[in-house]
Amino acid sequence: MNIELLAPAKNLECGIEAIRHGADAVYIGAPKYGARAAAGNSLDDLRQLASYAHQYGARVYVTLNTIIYDDELAEVEALVWDLYRIGIDALIVQDMALLTMNLPPIALHASTQTDNRTPEKVQFLHSAGFSQVVLARELSLEDIAAIHRACPVPLEAFVHGALCVSYSGQCYASQACFGRSANRGECAQFCRLPFTMVDADGRVIERDRHLLSLKDMNRSAHLEAMMDAGICSFKIEGRLKDVTYVKNVTAYYRQAIDKILSRRPEYKRASQGVSTYTFTPQLDKSFNRGFTDYYITGKRSDVTSFATPKSVGEPIGHIKEVGRGYITVSSTKSLHNGDGLCYVDESGLLQGFRVNKVEGTRLFLKEMPRTLRTRMPLFRNYDQEFERLLSRPSAERRIPVSMRLYEVPFGFALTLTDDSKHQATVTLTCEKEPARTEQRAGIETQLSKLGGTILVAKHIDIDFTNNWFIPSSVVADMRRRAVEAYNRTIKLKVENSKLKVGNNGSHNCQSSIVNCQLSYLANIANHQAQEFYQTRGAEKVQPAFELSAPKGATLMFCRHCLRYAMGWCPRQGGAKSPFREPYTLVSADGRRFALNFDCKQCIMTVKEA
Repeated sequence: MNIELLAPAKNLECGIEAIRHGADAVYIGAPKYGARAAAGNSLDDLRQLASYAHQYGARVYVTLNTIIYDDELAEVEALVWDLYRIGIDALIVQDMALLTMNLPPIALHASTQTDNRTPEKVQFLHSAGFSQVVLARELSLEDIAAIHRACPVPLEAFVHGALCVSYSGQCYASQACFGRSANRGECAQFCRLPFTMVDADGRVIERDRHLLSLKDMNRSAHLEAMMDAGICSFKIEGRLKDVTYVKNVTAYYRQAIDKILSRRPEYKRASQGVSTYTFTPQLDKSFNRGFTDYYITGKRSDVTSFATPKSVGEPIGHIKEVGRGYITVSSTKSLHNGDGLCYVDESGLLQGFRVNKVEGTRLFLKEMPRTLRTRMPLFRNYDQEFERLLSRPSAERRIPVSMRLYEVPFGFALTLTDDSKHQATVTLTCEKEPARTEQRAGIETQLSKLGGTILVAKHIDIDFTNNWFIPSSVVADMRRRAVEAYNRTIKLKVENSKLKVGNNGSHNCQSSIVNCQLSYLANIANHQAQEFYQTRGAEKVQPAFELSAPKGATLMFCRHCLRYAMGWCPRQGGAKSPFREPYTLVSADGRRFALNFDCKQCIMTVKEA
C-alpha cells in the first residue's frame, strides 16, 4: 500500500515548501469554491505548483468542496476543465452535482464535508465514482478498520491541526448566527467564542468559557496503527496557516512516517525524494491550542481548550519569582528576546506577554501583566529564534539515484535508477578506444555533478571490460540526457496514473443511497445534486440550510459532550450532576443555545433556544 503525507497550502509558496519539506501531496484552494474562502489561488500559481510537485512524483489536489448554487454550476464545470488542463491530479469535493457534470478524467475525492463516518456511506461514495474518501475526524481505529474491511476505496484521515467541534459538513451555527456558511467556505468560528453555561433554573455552571473550543489534533503517536487500520493518506490541517507552520509540521510527520516505512516493507512511500533540514522539527513550536489524539482510541475527556481558542504553544516551566518589571523562571528551555509567553490566570483565562530581554533565568517584560503569580506554569507560543530559522531556506529535497555506465555492442549506455526502481537509460554510439591514463575517477566526478538538478548520486558503477576513453564533455552530455530521460519517466508515471482513475463514466452508476428521506443535512443546494439523489432512490429531498433554514433545526452535531467533560456522563459512570437539565449556552450578545444529549449515538447537539 502506498502511504501519502498530504500537507496544506494556502498559496504557491506554502505548496512548494510543503513538497520541499517532504509532502507526497498538497491540497490547495482553487480561485473559488474552496471551503476556505480566504485561501483562493490563481490558475497560473496552481500550474506552477503542479509542475514543481510532479518532478518528485508528488500530487496536487485542489479543493472545490463548497456546496454550489444553481447559477454557479456552469462556472464550476468550466473551472474543472481548466484545472485538468494545467495538470491538477484530483479534486476534493462536497457537492454531488459534480458527479453529474461533463468532466474530464480527473480523480474526485470525497471531502470530509460529506460526513463520512459509516461503511455504508463510504461504499455509496465509492460506487458513485469517488476514488478517495476523507473520513470524519471523530472516528476511532475500530471505526476506520470496519470501513476499510467493507470498502476497497483509498481512505484519507486527518492527523494534525485544528478540530471542528461539529461533524464536518454538519455545522450550521455560523450561517444561522452570522449569515456566513461553513459549507460555503465562510465559517465565522462560532465554536471558538466564549459562552456561559446555565441550567434549567438559571444557575451558572461555567461563565465566559470557550466551551465548544477543542484542542488541536496530534496523532503522531498513532500513525502505524492508522496504517494498519487502512489509512493510506495522512492529512495535515491548515490551509490558512503560514509557511513556517507548513514547514515544521510537514517535516515532523515526514520523519515519523519514514521511520515506520523503514521497517514495514509492505508500506511504500507515494513519491520520491529525500528531504534534509536545517532545523529539528518540533510540533509544539507551531500554532496549537494544546494537543489531543481526539477519540482515535476511544472516548476522551481531555479534548477541550476552555481557557482560550488561541495558541498555547510549548510548556517551558513555571514562574519562580515576580519582581518589578521582571520575572524569574524555572525552565530547561533556552529563551530569547522577543519570545511570546503565556499562562492561564486564576480565573481560567489565557494571558500573554512578550519578553523584552533575557538575562539567564530572569526575563524582563515591556509590560507586566497584573495576574502573574509564582508557581504558575508558563508556555511559549512564539519562539523568536525558531521562527527566524524557518523564515530562511530550511530544507532541500533530492532524489537519490544509482548511476551505471556500461558497455553495449555499439558503444556505451548510462542508466539512472531511483529507490522506487524507476529507470531511465541513454546510449552513446561510438567506437571504443583504450585510454592512455586511468579514466574511472574522472568519469565518476563528471557523473556525480548533479547539483543543478533535483537528483543526487548515491552510487556510481562503471562497468567496463577495459579502460575505455570517453571525453569528459561526452560523459557530461550523457549525464544531462539521462537526467532529462528520468524526468520524462516520472512525468509519464504521473500522467499514466491519472488515466487509471477519474470518473471514467463510473459517475453514472446507479448506486442506491443510504437514506431515502434526505433532510437539510444532505446539503443539497442545486437541481443537479437533487437529481443525483433522486435517481438513486431519494423519495424526499429538503433544500440546504443555506437556501431554506428549517425552523428549530439542529445547528451542530458534536462528539464532544459537555456533560461528559464535566464528569456527569451516565454511560461512563460519571457523578450525578448538581445542576438541573436542560442546559443552555448563552453567548456574549445574549443569544441562547439549547444542548441535547443523545447518549445512544454519543452525540451532543446544539440548537437555538
